[in-house]
Amino acid sequence: QVQLVESGGGLVQAGGSLRLSCAASGRTSSSSAMAWFRQAPGKERDFVAAVTWTAGNTYYADSVKGRFTISRDNAQSTVYLQMNSLKPEDTAVYYCTASQRRWTTSRMHYTGEYDYWGQGTQVTVSS
Repeated sequence: QVQLVESGGGLVQAGGSLRLSCAASGRTSSSSAMAWFRQAPGKERDFVAAVTWTAGNTYYADSVKGRFTISRDNAQSTVYLQMNSLKPEDTAVYYCTASQRRWTTSRMHYTGEYDYWGQGTQVTVSS
C-alpha cells in the first residue's frame, strides 16, 4: 500500500506560480512512476506530467510543456510539480498518483495505469 498526500494548491493570478508537493509513504520503493493528473469541474481527469521513479525521466502533456516541471526526491519520497506562467484554464483539482506496474509512456495518459491516488489539491487561477 502507498499513501499519497498532496499540498501546495491555492489561488493565484494568471501568470503566477505555484509548487505542488506529493508526499508518499508506505511501499514507495515498488513504484515505477509517479504522475500528476488534473480534473476541472464537469471534465475528465487529464494527464499533466509523469516522472519515472528510478531514472527520473520526465514527460508532459502538450498543454503544460515549457510551463510545468515535475521532479522527485527519492530520499524524501516526494514528488513536486512546479507550475509557472499559470493560466485560468489550469484551474482544476490536481491529483498525485503512483504506478506499481510495468509503466509505459504509451499508456501514461490513462488513469487505469495507476494504482494509488491522493485526495487532490485545488488550484485556482484568476484572470
